[in-house]
Amino acid sequence: MSTPVRVRMAPSPTGSPHVGLARTALYNWAFARHHGGTFVFRIEDTDKERNTTESYDSLIDLMQWLGLDWDEGPLKGGDFGPYRQSERSDIYADVLDRLRASSYTYDCFCTTDEVTARRKASGSKVMGYDGFCRELTDEQVDAFRAEGRAPVVRFRMPDGEITFTDLVRGDITFRTEFVPDFALARANGDPLYTLTAPVDDATMRITHVLRGEDLLSSTPRQVALFEAFKAIGLAEETPQYGHLPYVMGQGNKKLSKRDPEAHMELYREQGFLPEGLLNYLALLGWSIAPDRDVFTLEEMVQAFDIKDVNPNPARFDLKKAEAINTSQLRLLPLDEITERCLPFLEKAGVLDPADLPDRQLLDQAMPLVGERINKLTEVVDMLGFLFVDDADFTRTDELDDTGREVVAASYDALSAIEHWSTAEIDEALRRALVEERGLKPRHAFGPVRIAVTGRKVSPPLFESLELLGRERSLARLRDAMSA
Repeated sequence: MSTPVRVRMAPSPTGSPHVGLARTALYNWAFARHHGGTFVFRIEDTDKERNTTESYDSLIDLMQWLGLDWDEGPLKGGDFGPYRQSERSDIYADVLDRLRASSYTYDCFCTTDEVTARRKASGSKVMGYDGFCRELTDEQVDAFRAEGRAPVVRFRMPDGEITFTDLVRGDITFRTEFVPDFALARANGDPLYTLTAPVDDATMRITHVLRGEDLLSSTPRQVALFEAFKAIGLAEETPQYGHLPYVMGQGNKKLSKRDPEAHMELYREQGFLPEGLLNYLALLGWSIAPDRDVFTLEEMVQAFDIKDVNPNPARFDLKKAEAINTSQLRLLPLDEITERCLPFLEKAGVLDPADLPDRQLLDQAMPLVGERINKLTEVVDMLGFLFVDDADFTRTDELDDTGREVVAASYDALSAIEHWSTAEIDEALRRALVEERGLKPRHAFGPVRIAVTGRKVSPPLFESLELLGRERSLARLRDAMSA
């Protein structure tokens, strides 16, 4: 592109970061990286009642975990800071003063009740302000002030139509008669989003605004406001806008913050890889190829074109998200999977990563499950039996009388073997249970699996017994016989 690309991600620190926010961040990041541009991360925290430090910290942590590194913003700084709106009050006040000195704004003294009453009386179906204070006389202004009314500053929308080329949806036209004059600040002077976001875009020299479809209706306001910014010397160009499709949830409804599957932290806690989650989020409106779903972030950056984003709503499919995550997990080398599993094993109290014997045992066990787990949390249930003290060992699945008989036969067979190895364990159990007792492998080894691992599903049984060791294996078999 002729102008260096500058895009921004501007979340509000309210509540838990959600899927739509992460998808928007990903598209902005990929767009910036594709064009060799700048990815700006700023915080829209002027809503003092709803903003929380916890939510701010969650946003920073999420972006870092996802690996969506920003070039300017919190923790990094930059030439166009501050990057938190709560620290930019002087900038907004200055711009508001400059706009008030222009013909683009006017003071409005109306109350909400008065506006509502006039709309009902007129029968107008146009929501929003009716322009009552657009052309007040000096006498009317003096009368309002004498009543003690404090005005808000409204932007004067131009007559006619506003057309812009949406990078996702093509040419879009709004008739301004349906876009009422809007307030830029509260009566006490506190700036509103209608002012702060465009001012930030102008002063940070943002070239492209990629955001959710729900903000499409605010775009004609911002396009008109940028004309005023140009007139007062605040901006030279209007950004190009692109509005990303809705993400739909269950029942074909827009995925909302109230939906459990909307919260990004949930997927992190469940052991999704950031690569897997980003890969799936990328598919919510874009694809790298018609017949390909799995790709790396580097491949996405190389291929990403905002014009290829589908404007139609995308449905969030948890099963597909899990499948994509599994595919990404299979791309990792085993030692990398092991490292990523460590925090989950430590959090569950399964092992201490600093304990050398435990770490060595984990390295021996991971080849048994590396190709079996679909999320990192699954390693806890898969391998926990190896690390738990026998006094704390419990079985989540139960044995019946027939199962205990199989366990007794297994105990006798394993007690007699000379070398405790996978091969000898395999041979002894197959001979005692399959050949001598005529059991099918599923019925033969299932009870043994429950006895020593506590579960019907576990890593390969014979290898697990070798890792568990002779004494611990036999002790668990003895305990299961009398359970």
